[in-house]
Amino acid sequence: MAETTKKSFLKSAAILGVAGLLVQIMGAIFRIPLGNIIGDEGMGYYQTAYPVYVALLVFSTNGAPAAISKMTSERIATGHYREAHRVFRLSFELMAVFGLVLSVGLAVFAKPIVGYFGDPGAYYAMLTIAPALLFVPIMAVFRGYFQGMQEMGPTATSQLTEQAVRVIVGLTLAIVLVKRGLPIAAAGATLGTSIGPVFGILAIYIIYMKRRAHIMENVNADKSTEEESRGSILKTLALIAIPITIGVSILPVMNIGDLVVVMRRLQDIGYTTAESNALYGQLTGMAIPVVNVPMALALSMALAMVPAVAAASAAKDEKALAGNIKLGMRTAMIIGVPCSLGIVAIAEPIMTLLYPLQHDSAVSAAACLAILGVGVVFLCIGQTMAGVLQGLGRPGVAVWSLVIGFIVKCVSSYILTGIPALNVTGAAWGSVLGFLSIGVFNFIAAGRITGIRHEAGLTFVRPVTAGVIMFAAVKLSFFALGKIGIGSTLSTLITLCVAVAVYGALILKLKAVTVDELATFPKGEALAKLVRKLHLA
Repeated sequence: MAETTKKSFLKSAAILGVAGLLVQIMGAIFRIPLGNIIGDEGMGYYQTAYPVYVALLVFSTNGAPAAISKMTSERIATGHYREAHRVFRLSFELMAVFGLVLSVGLAVFAKPIVGYFGDPGAYYAMLTIAPALLFVPIMAVFRGYFQGMQEMGPTATSQLTEQAVRVIVGLTLAIVLVKRGLPIAAAGATLGTSIGPVFGILAIYIIYMKRRAHIMENVNADKSTEEESRGSILKTLALIAIPITIGVSILPVMNIGDLVVVMRRLQDIGYTTAESNALYGQLTGMAIPVVNVPMALALSMALAMVPAVAAASAAKDEKALAGNIKLGMRTAMIIGVPCSLGIVAIAEPIMTLLYPLQHDSAVSAAACLAILGVGVVFLCIGQTMAGVLQGLGRPGVAVWSLVIGFIVKCVSSYILTGIPALNVTGAAWGSVLGFLSIGVFNFIAAGRITGIRHEAGLTFVRPVTAGVIMFAAVKLSFFALGKIGIGSTLSTLITLCVAVAVYGALILKLKAVTVDELATFPKGEALAKLVRKLHLA
């Protein structure tokens, strides 16, 4: 049972991780040309609307699917397929109403919201993003149901479909509308975010209809007479979803902290509204999207942890529970360490590679990116351990963690951004301190609740050792390529390849990841065979 659960968790995490990575790559494909098209001022308008949208949406994209997946997996683990399907149906009704209220509410209050944040030019962007809140909650119900059955393919398909449409439509509208002014162009970009979910729903609904016959076979075969009341199911969903939403919302909540603090604080120390908007755009529209890539992998890990931990806990399988938690923590380190050190090592080359048409803004934003890179590993730990806490039925602990982190973030950002020499980089340092607080809190809390102790050498020392050597290789590679006259763009691309190759070889040589674990990933057998052939393990 433990080995099967371990393989299921690894496969689930891998599918969501790959999908999340591809979504972030498409997001970069969207944001990078968008930043080049509308500049840091236009990105400021876009980023004023987008964090509010994300903060309202995070319940329906992360909290509700995680709650539904937890409730579904617990019922399936005990053979109650009929009750699992009732969770799905009742969640659908609730989220449809919830989405309608959110969508109408954001549209009605768009003008006072942007006025409060001191960025009235973002009004049209805020208005055009409102319809997305009607569609995404419905899509989230399907995702949560499939995740509860530990089927991550439908979620991945809908995510990729949604993002592809968003990129195509958003960029097309931004290009067409840029002549009408940056506020209108930013609104065109956000409209793509509202159209994408329509196609995401269509994709996952088609998958559901293809699998419905098999699902209903299990439901009809369930002869249990126990039936939880409608009110009880919806109450349980809310009690689980709301804390989970808060617990997995680390980066969106930190972004709200920036939205509340940065613009006004920069103006307090003498920057004009336009200058503040540009600096805010550099931080949130240029630097943070790079951090979104490892964040997406960590969030995928957290979402995969919830049903895996919940199922093992419901089945009282202590061995599987401990194995999944240890593996999740180790994977968070394996992902977080190289991302942290790699971003710190070549922050400026990464930014100038991504934003060639906004060179000066990219160089300025690189300082924020390098600082944020320091906190990536703590973000990965905090997100993954939040998934563990939620799977254990202790989401309130992750909520308190985020509250503490948010307070640390806001207070430190307010103080540090108010120092003229730091200005917007003070907000980046505030985020790092917030990530650190959350990561340490969640790690300690999960350890105290479960009594599980991680192997220091396997979990921490080996990934850090591989990361430090990779950091040195990255620095040396970029320096050497520059010395022989290779341009910055090509040097950056080659250096990134060097980083992946060096780190990948080291974690295999140091046995931070075994070949057997590699084989459990989708298409992992072929990769494991290649690793053995190259004598990397």
